[in-house]
Amino acid sequence: MTAGGAAMPIVIVNGSVRPGNYTAMASALVADEFRKNPEVSVETVDPATLELPLPGTREGADSAKWLRAKVLGSAGVVLATPEYHGSFSSVMKLVIENLGFPSVLAGKPVALLGVAAGTIGAIKSLEQLRSVCSHIGALVLPLPVSVANVQKVFSSDGRCLDPAVERLVRSVASNLANYLRRHVCPAIELERIVRGGAA
Repeated sequence: MTAGGAAMPIVIVNGSVRPGNYTAMASALVADEFRKNPEVSVETVDPATLELPLPGTREGADSAKWLRAKVLGSAGVVLATPEYHGSFSSVMKLVIENLGFPSVLAGKPVALLGVAAGTIGAIKSLEQLRSVCSHIGALVLPLPVSVANVQKVFSSDGRCLDPAVERLVRSVASNLANYLRRHVCPAIELERIVRGGAA
C-alpha cells in the first residue's frame, strides 16, 4: 500500500474494559477482516491493560505516551464503543482525553463501530462520538456501524450468530482500507516523488 510495499498500520481502540465485553467481540471481527488484507497491519488497544490518567493528572504517564505514539504512527483508527446511558463510554472518552491537545487523532481517518443491547442500536453514542472526533480534527468516515441487540447477536465465546450482522461489522475494515487506498496512498506516493524526484 505504501511505497516499498510496507503495510499501513491500523489501530483499533476498544471502549470497554468489562470482562467478556461485546465491544471487543465486534472489534475482533474487524481486526480479523483487516488481517485478510496484506496492504495493512492491525493492532487492537485494550484500555484495560493501560493505566490512563484522569484529565489534568499525571500528564506524562507512560501509558498515555504509549497510546499517543501508537495512534500518531497509525494510518487510520477504528474506535469501537458500547452505548452507555445514551452516550459513548467513559472509557472511550478517557482514551480521547489521553490523546493530547492538539489531539494525535487530528487529520487521521477514523471509522466508528458501536454496540448496544437495545433495539435501536448505538445510534446515540455514534452520533456523539462523531461530534467529538470531528471537533478534535479527526476525519470521521461515513457509514458508521451500529450493532443492536448485541447480547443476542454474539455468543458467550464471541461468535457472531447473524451472518448479515457479521458482514456489516466486517465492512468497517473494508471501508477504512478503501479510504486509505483511494486517498492516503496517492498522497504518500506524491510526497515520495516530490522528495525523491520522479524515476
